[in-house]
Amino acid sequence: MELEELQRVCEAILFAAGDPVDTGRISLAAECDPEEVRTAMRALMDRYAFERRGIRILHLEDSWQMCSANDLASYVTRALETRKPPKLSASQLETLTVIAYYQPAAKALVEQIRGVDSGWSISALLQKKLIEEAGRLNAPGRPILYRTTPDFLRTFALESLDDLPEIQLAHFDSPEVLAAEAEQAAAASEPPKEDPA
Repeated sequence: MELEELQRVCEAILFAAGDPVDTGRISLAAECDPEEVRTAMRALMDRYAFERRGIRILHLEDSWQMCSANDLASYVTRALETRKPPKLSASQLETLTVIAYYQPAAKALVEQIRGVDSGWSISALLQKKLIEEAGRLNAPGRPILYRTTPDFLRTFALESLDDLPEIQLAHFDSPEVLAAEAEQAAAASEPPKEDPA
């Protein structure tokens, strides 16, 4: 398939989807190589930006999404009365930062770093769809692990988590180390078994 035709296919798919569409799904539909899709998408992104079009294509990890241009947001908001991006309190922003940099992160890790209860902030971030559950830690109580979502990337205009600013991270034990320590503590608290006489 020629580049221009593939670009037309990509535009149609993204426009119809509204949500992010994975490169693999587009390549299957267009019956072409995923790298050809990436090339077509990058060319479309450049063309829309160069021509200062009202739409843009966002690259989110290995997915693509059509959206309106940032500089036209006020017009779109007035016309459609769409919601503004979620407002975050200081505690929510701190919690989100910990999860973004340490993900997948359990509530206990967030609270260990922040030094305060973070249940309310985690609940608010889940409602705003900026974080999601990412399984459970293999430790007593099976605590929930959290990670960021594609909405997080969109909200902060990031292509991937690699685009997060570099910061000096404090050393905290990984979920696996915490689980092993919890198992050791649980085993140590069990009463000793009686020797059969």
